[in-house]
Amino acid sequence: MVAAIILSALAMTAIVALRYLASSGFFAWLTGRLRPGYHAALKPQIGREIGWSLASAAIYGAPAGIVAWGWQERGWTQIYTEWGAYPLWYLPLAPLIYLLLHDTWFYWTHRLMHAPRLFKAMHAVHHASRPPTAWAAMSFHPYEAVTGAIVIPLLVMAIPIHVAMLGVVLLVMTIMGVTNHMGWEMFPRRLVHSPLGSWLITASHHQRHHEEYRCNYGLYFRLWDRICKTDKGLSDNFA
Repeated sequence: MVAAIILSALAMTAIVALRYLASSGFFAWLTGRLRPGYHAALKPQIGREIGWSLASAAIYGAPAGIVAWGWQERGWTQIYTEWGAYPLWYLPLAPLIYLLLHDTWFYWTHRLMHAPRLFKAMHAVHHASRPPTAWAAMSFHPYEAVTGAIVIPLLVMAIPIHVAMLGVVLLVMTIMGVTNHMGWEMFPRRLVHSPLGSWLITASHHQRHHEEYRCNYGLYFRLWDRICKTDKGLSDNFA
């Protein structure tokens, strides 16, 4: 059993690392194509971002591997594969619930990590990316990586979700994590400045967090920033 769990954790670590390299690599390439020379002077920083991110991949992979083993061998999770196991209207609702709960966890842990002592111990690694690049999506100190790695494993233990919808959640996590750190806005201006866009976090919003630190703590949605009056809007540099 122990060997099977270790193998599952190693496999998930490899998957997380490859997902990171593929997604960040693609958007870094896209940045180079659309913004030639934009990050030309950041090669040492990018090397550090990749190193920290690959270490984070192992931290994310360990609990994911345990959960994957438990799902297949012990039925520990609420992940289901039959389309008719729950009403069809629940299929799109489950990812929204996951993203809202993940966003809530992220907002409050992220805001807490900006307390001076915790910032120095945990979060300074991520903010060492000045400016952030597509490679910074998982550039975390191990302590911070742990706070992110436990969220989805805990959620799948508690809240039913179809395996395909879990894939949607992971896709959204990956794309937003990378694109919010590119240093330029990928999404159309008409979306970013629309009523819908005013509730979503994109690079224009997260960039301001990296500029001013004490604001814009959210991950997917601006809900908690709005409620707690920590939303300072979009970056003036490229909004």
